[in-house]
Amino acid sequence: MHVKEIMKEKTLKISFQGALGSYSHQASTKFFKDALVVPCESFEEAIEAVRKGKVDKAILPVDNSTYGRVADIHSLLPASKLFITAEYFLPVDICMLGTKSSSLKTVTSATSHPVLLGQCKKFLKMHKIKTIAGYDTAGSARLISEENDKFKGALASKIAAKIYGLKVLRANVQDNKNNTTRFLVMEKKPKILIKQQKKVITSILFQVRNIPAALYKAMGGFATNNVNMIKLESYMLGGSFEATQFFADIQGHPEDRSVKRALDELGYFTNMLDVIGVYRQSTFRDKNS
Repeated sequence: MHVKEIMKEKTLKISFQGALGSYSHQASTKFFKDALVVPCESFEEAIEAVRKGKVDKAILPVDNSTYGRVADIHSLLPASKLFITAEYFLPVDICMLGTKSSSLKTVTSATSHPVLLGQCKKFLKMHKIKTIAGYDTAGSARLISEENDKFKGALASKIAAKIYGLKVLRANVQDNKNNTTRFLVMEKKPKILIKQQKKVITSILFQVRNIPAALYKAMGGFATNNVNMIKLESYMLGGSFEATQFFADIQGHPEDRSVKRALDELGYFTNMLDVIGVYRQSTFRDKNS
């Protein structure tokens, strides 16, 4: 086997949802250096690619500072059977893109994912640009490139402009200039977790027992052991209004004495408790705390 073939085999493969030029693609290239990116049509496909060993890891958006949680991902996390090994925060610079012959004076419509359209209302209103909902951001940029109409534009990333040969008519057009998306890196569970250290996040899934004040009592262990919970999400199970599952991020390593005690106490009030991620806290949190 030639050296180039060996290197190719060892190249890290990363899956994400969306077309080339999406913000997930941008996050992939920012977080991983020299990785082979594998775009997927759906979040399920991106996750399945990891489970089947077609790629090494998936990078998936979970929260946006303007839009809130990415509901599709949160509903898939419990059943993904993957392990969270990192988080990454991507500042989202939304750009107004157009064809080479277009300008802000010629563009009358903007196509993009509905979430992005909702994040640029002030800009679009100011320039009297009507909105057209697209399947995703990069796909919208590709469509505008193919149509090559100076009256049509797309809201997408700078990387999409480069890939599809479009012009950036105006950068940073989002209403919230601090617009940021949090991504999770997911892979098959490593045999050895990262070592105990400062600024570690542990992600857990749990189902509380069907007893009075179960959630209140379960949360009490984190308070009494001085463990900071930075995220808590709930999910209905099987279409029932009675059964609820929770996803939480806590600060600390599972082997830390305080975290271990909190998890032990949580276990007493739950039917199921799984640790689905242990990873270093992003430095972005320090800069924005």
